[in-house]
Amino acid sequence: MRWTLQPKPNPEIVDELSKKLGVGKAVASLLAQRGVKTFEEARKFFRPDLADLHDPFLMKDMELAVARIEKAIENGENILVYGDYDVDGTTSVALMSSYLKTLSPNIATYIPDRYDEGYGVSYQGIDFASDNDFSLIVALDCGIKAIEKVTYAKEKGIDFIICDHHRPGDSIPEAVAVLDPKREDCEYPYKELCGCGVGFKLIQALSSRKGEGVESLLPYLDLVATAIGADIVPITGENRILAYHGLNVINVAPRMGFNAILSQLKKEKITITDVVFVLAPRINAAGRMRHGQHAVNLLTEEDEETAIAFAAEIEAFNADRKDADKSITQEALAQIEDLQEQERNTTVVYHESWHKGVIGIVASRLTETYYRPTLVFTRSGDKLAASARSVKGFDVYNALESCKEHIEQFGGHKYAAGLTLLESEYENFKNRFEEVVSSSIERHLLTPEITIDAELDLKDITPKFYRILKQFAPFGPGNMSPVFMTRDLTDSGFAKCVGADKSHLKFRVKQDGNGPSFDGIGFGLGKKIDILKNGNSFMAAYSIDENHYNGNTSLQLKLKDIKD
Repeated sequence: MRWTLQPKPNPEIVDELSKKLGVGKAVASLLAQRGVKTFEEARKFFRPDLADLHDPFLMKDMELAVARIEKAIENGENILVYGDYDVDGTTSVALMSSYLKTLSPNIATYIPDRYDEGYGVSYQGIDFASDNDFSLIVALDCGIKAIEKVTYAKEKGIDFIICDHHRPGDSIPEAVAVLDPKREDCEYPYKELCGCGVGFKLIQALSSRKGEGVESLLPYLDLVATAIGADIVPITGENRILAYHGLNVINVAPRMGFNAILSQLKKEKITITDVVFVLAPRINAAGRMRHGQHAVNLLTEEDEETAIAFAAEIEAFNADRKDADKSITQEALAQIEDLQEQERNTTVVYHESWHKGVIGIVASRLTETYYRPTLVFTRSGDKLAASARSVKGFDVYNALESCKEHIEQFGGHKYAAGLTLLESEYENFKNRFEEVVSSSIERHLLTPEITIDAELDLKDITPKFYRILKQFAPFGPGNMSPVFMTRDLTDSGFAKCVGADKSHLKFRVKQDGNGPSFDGIGFGLGKKIDILKNGNSFMAAYSIDENHYNGNTSLQLKLKDIKD
């Protein structure tokens, strides 16, 4: 692991923040690193306010989108809310359809089948709209590249409104309105919204036209917060405001579907981590293992008994997903070993029978193991489909752009993408991808990095310090949970390997042999136990969290890495 210590912020700003906020230098320094420089910015950071959301009409085409929906409602037209089968897509469809149903009864939803239709807007979906007399499709979390399909819909007398956040291609579909802050001609101030976030801006605009304040939309923010966590977009700016208030809704008044899943957690407070590791995988499991419509049904259900039944169904999908994920990951790792693929700068593996619904998760697991830009392929009809994942600092979308002569279709983000190609192009693509990555990646990016916010003494870790740290949440890209480094640590002599396979490290440390001592846990770090033995001095990179045991709560160090 590479340890990278963040540059120290301007000491004058740190001093000023420390005085005005009445906090220690360590907290003031963490704020300054996150771009907080004044008392007012600190207030907005610690108390995100819905009043600070941008005017939705600053987004290109918003007026057109609102006017078309208002016209459809006035004329009693049938509106089809269409979205992708992942968390961002299904939460978007749940959000948009449940809001529009408060304005019109003529609303239906459509999620494409991952296996029969693939990602994004499909011809089957448009045919369904045509056969069932829908004259307007609102597409969410997809559509920015659906140029031919939007034209096809227009020929059938169907209008499109697109709410997307993926990068556009060379041209924009000829829809009634294309809402996407990543459009080059869109001057919307915040570019990092997820698909559900763009959908929220549209219902915010519709709501404001009726003279309603944004507070009236609070019940929808649990969906937006879940999409923000699952889609790994930066938790900065507007996303921070939406995630903060959305998490509050999840904790105070969650929708029936969320309540049915979370009731088994028995936690006092749900965090963004719970959203990412508990809610999101279950919502995703529907589209991975069966059909994304099951997730929409769960997220829009208002009857408690039915929601509990839907949640149990989704729990079963998630168990199937875990089994498939585990077995395919093992097969993929064996394939890499057999082919000595680990010598390459990329990881590209393929098996025709791998479950298409879990190849994205498997790609993430392989990236964790070998830390290379990774693609996992499987057969999809008469073509091959792949999920791509990248390493921090390397844009896999741009790399795929450089291989596009071998690709049928692709889309996505800097760190995650999907593509399809003809089987005859697989080897050509694989070689070209290796060539592109090898010639463009900086070598240090192939070693995992721990970004350390600050060096800290153990005596600075107090209950008050931790209470303030907790208020930095919600954490995520752009505002990660702070990581600290401490030198001259020694173990109390009780370090041991724990867990069923003894892969985790448990210990208790002091600094310079005196002062306070802290328990610590290092998941997956059992192999490093020798560094702690014999009273040797070492340094640790860690975050701070709470350990709840036997009714007692204490602060502990959650290890990222240790070095002697």
